[in-house]
Amino acid sequence: MRRETRLWFSGNLGHDMELMLYGHAGQALLAFPSQDGRATDWEGFGMVDATAELIEQGRLIVIALDGIDWQSWTNANAPVGDRARRHEDYHRYVVEEVVPFARGESGRDSVWATGCSMGAFHAANVFFRRPDAVDGLIALSGLYQPRLFVGDFSDDHVYFNSPLYYLPNLNDPWHLEHYRLARIVFCCGQGAWEDDCLRDMRELERIMAAKGLPATFDYWGNDVEHHWYWWQRMLPHHLERML
Repeated sequence: MRRETRLWFSGNLGHDMELMLYGHAGQALLAFPSQDGRATDWEGFGMVDATAELIEQGRLIVIALDGIDWQSWTNANAPVGDRARRHEDYHRYVVEEVVPFARGESGRDSVWATGCSMGAFHAANVFFRRPDAVDGLIALSGLYQPRLFVGDFSDDHVYFNSPLYYLPNLNDPWHLEHYRLARIVFCCGQGAWEDDCLRDMRELERIMAAKGLPATFDYWGNDVEHHWYWWQRMLPHHLERML
């Protein structure tokens, strides 16, 4: 399997950012790390091995991103508004720097996003905000608003980075048509440590159904915990169907 490390200075973030590249051809898939995670976590937690067959067959290129959560949402030493603004810098890094890189590597315009836990939040937020940049989503066991980190505080930067906040009020035909053309999957277990994720996923399902937006909402069993072991099974299961 082709495995490469890429590093460049991000103008949006003001420092170097690393990412890991796995594969030689196929659909580009941006893999966001979980809370406070790094680019090597996707491989370290077994997610590359879980999709190795698709990668080696030339059906999938995985691009595992670095995070900056410790500069944004989880930075308890910074005012909440500053945390959200820093996340906005990260959003621009993904859309303006990583997405063009992914398209160049795959030779395709289509780019999908995935993530587990907080990585699902990042993947879903990028998709919902910029469905012209990311046109496919597999979000696993995520929360889709940052209340855990910022409480009830909200300003424009918090609001527009919280799918459960902005989606109910989003009626723009451009966004809605892009959502209808996209491939969208939300998946979550119903076992230990999944209660908050289930709550957010059910709310997203209600919102999207009310807007007539097609998406798959896949609820796994009561034994399925908030754990990498299960995400290693969920991701290839849905990738096989989407590819």
